[in-house]
Amino acid sequence: MRIAFPDRRWLCGLLLAMATMNAPAVGAQSPPDRARDFIFTYHSVIAVPDRAARLEAWVPLPRNDGFQSISELTVESLIPTKIVDQHHDGNRVLHVEADAPLPRTIPVTVRFKVRRIEESAALAQTQPVWTASADGEFLHADRLVPIDGKIEQVSATIGDGSGTPYEQARAIYEWVVANMKYDKSGTGWGRGDAIYACDVKKGNCTDFHSLFIALARSRGIPARFTIGFPVGIAKSGAIPGYHCWAEFYANGQWVPVDASEAWKHPERRDYYFGHLDADRVAFTTGRDLVLEPKQAGEPLNYLIYPYVEVDGWPLPTTAATNQFEYVDVGLNR
Repeated sequence: MRIAFPDRRWLCGLLLAMATMNAPAVGAQSPPDRARDFIFTYHSVIAVPDRAARLEAWVPLPRNDGFQSISELTVESLIPTKIVDQHHDGNRVLHVEADAPLPRTIPVTVRFKVRRIEESAALAQTQPVWTASADGEFLHADRLVPIDGKIEQVSATIGDGSGTPYEQARAIYEWVVANMKYDKSGTGWGRGDAIYACDVKKGNCTDFHSLFIALARSRGIPARFTIGFPVGIAKSGAIPGYHCWAEFYANGQWVPVDASEAWKHPERRDYYFGHLDADRVAFTTGRDLVLEPKQAGEPLNYLIYPYVEVDGWPLPTTAATNQFEYVDVGLNR
């Protein structure tokens, strides 16, 4: 009996078609991660100046909230450390202090497991309801986030001022994404200076969200700043630096926004108004921070890298060399 085989060209064409059907489209973007489990390592080496008599350092720690659970936190340090609750928006730090004789360098390694889920406006209904503090914390100006003058003037030109807070915040978000450019060239970027961002219309995530917060607060919409780290799409890797985002308060809930990621990923512009993917870990909320124990220096613009004082004087951020890494664990989706 003779068996008839399909024509070779026909078979190759069929296999190619099947492969094409299963392959992602060119330039296609995978959906945002809804949940992520990973081990995060925060490693710093603090350089100690000659003849230093006393050193204090405040190393930020990750927060626990409705979208992020921290467990199995360990600390490795040559000198005593203590975890200190900051009694402010869930912030906490690892406080390091020592007196002479001091080593030339002080390495500190913090390692912990993170369970992060997607943050969204719907999920945010489970969060504690915001109530205004005596000084209107999320409505007043910060040192680099004014709410009057030029900010107020620009805000008045955006959208419909008679809309709901949610509608007004959406208009502000769209304006920031449309007018800002993610660009870290030159100087001045990265400080979260809302006037700088408003003038030059470029910067990093800190500048994007400081401008958003300033414009929102100028209209009486509470808004707050959170800083942490991004986690890459690979299952493990080094992290070059921080990432930050914002939230505003409307309709009885905190609504997250990530305007800089929306600029970098236009296909997710709608998503990043009201949602945050799980590819991140949150550390500190707020600006102009007064720490516990209280630092001798001025309030901190924000806290993501170690803040160090020697003999009551603040050291530059370059005094600490930092490395950040993550490794996925479990099944992420």
